[in-house]
Amino acid sequence: MDLVTPELGLVFWTTVSFVILLILLRVFAWKPILGAINERENSIENALLKAEAAKEEMSRLTSENESLLKQARAERDQILAEAKKIKDQIVHDAKEAASKESGRQIELARIEINNQKAIAMADVKNQVASLSLEIAEKILRKQFEDQKKQDELVKELLKDVNLS
Repeated sequence: MDLVTPELGLVFWTTVSFVILLILLRVFAWKPILGAINERENSIENALLKAEAAKEEMSRLTSENESLLKQARAERDQILAEAKKIKDQIVHDAKEAASKESGRQIELARIEINNQKAIAMADVKNQVASLSLEIAEKILRKQFEDQKKQDELVKELLKDVNLS
């Protein structure tokens, strides 16, 4: 039992060395360890605050991006509507101009046809008149070959002149 029961000197020196160890640990180990733990706690808290701020910033940027995207879509729709309106106006103007031009071309063609027709009619009249004169000349030459017939014709013409 001697081994199990400690002596008073052993208990005293064990207590003294334990108290010295506690003082040494408190001065040299606990303060740095607690300081490191506090510093780590502060850095984690700061990181969480920064993460929360970043999350809020991302949320703000996301909503801003969505509003910009809506605005861009609205502008795109407006531009497309204006482009369609301009395209329709250009097509309408082109059809109208083509219609006017075709009407003008048709009218010019009618005028040209009428001019050519008038020229052809005048040419036909000239040819008919020329042929009529040639025929009359030939008939008169045949009739005037005989002097007696010629005298009779002159007398008839003179009678007609006196009657008028």
